[in-house]
Amino acid sequence: MSDAEWAVVRPLLPVPGWLRGRGGQPEAYCHRATLDAIRYLVDNGTKWRAIPADFPPWDRVYAFFRRWRDHGLVREFHDRLRRQVREQEGRDAEPSAGVIDSQSVKADAVVGSDSRGFDGGKLINGRKRHVVVDTLGLLLAVMVTAADVGDRAVAQVLLAQVAASRHLLALVWADGGYTGSLVEHSLAVFAVVLSIVKRSDDMRGFVVLPKRWIVERFFAHLMRSRRLVRDFERSTSSAEAMVYWSMTMLMTRRLARPRLSRA
Repeated sequence: MSDAEWAVVRPLLPVPGWLRGRGGQPEAYCHRATLDAIRYLVDNGTKWRAIPADFPPWDRVYAFFRRWRDHGLVREFHDRLRRQVREQEGRDAEPSAGVIDSQSVKADAVVGSDSRGFDGGKLINGRKRHVVVDTLGLLLAVMVTAADVGDRAVAQVLLAQVAASRHLLALVWADGGYTGSLVEHSLAVFAVVLSIVKRSDDMRGFVVLPKRWIVERFFAHLMRSRRLVRDFERSTSSAEAMVYWSMTMLMTRRLARPRLSRA
């Protein structure tokens, strides 16, 4: 991280328990160096044991990653950054509309058969990332499943999570894969309008569809992180955490970027 990025990140970091009088010992390594090591791994796709010696020892970095993953700290940190970005763009801190979609990616050999499957539509053997993003393309929630799990089944769980934590969310755009009873279920149970944006039968080649291009741009960003081009994580919780880490990198750069005066 640059000094400007660290200035953005530092006040948003979760406070360690020992600083809040909850016991424990101070960590042996600087948070900035540890965060840089995780960012390096996500961006470059290296193995944990191959983290350069300029960073803290790989096992200490992984222990930090695991602790943040298991206690939901990476999502908490991500959500704080997202609220900052939305406010910087003149939006409310919490969104009222979003877009839902999924992305199938190939899985590495370390991914067990219990969390991998074959997506017959995309012809991919691996996992599927189900996401909800806001209208700026910022992540609201992610769930990783086997690639053969249906979008509508996961959407019920994912929309329930988003509706519970984002009380202002009232409208979600989706593609034709989310039609059927899910539309009525979302309105009746979550008070969320699920609007289907369909592709016309007479369309040929690549066509930018209203609202759906936002989530496609989000997936394109994930593909710029080498760790996310293929799913290398043994557990789905680690795979979800990697998505959050990738987005924290994007938002940190965005917040640290000098803004031009309109005067």
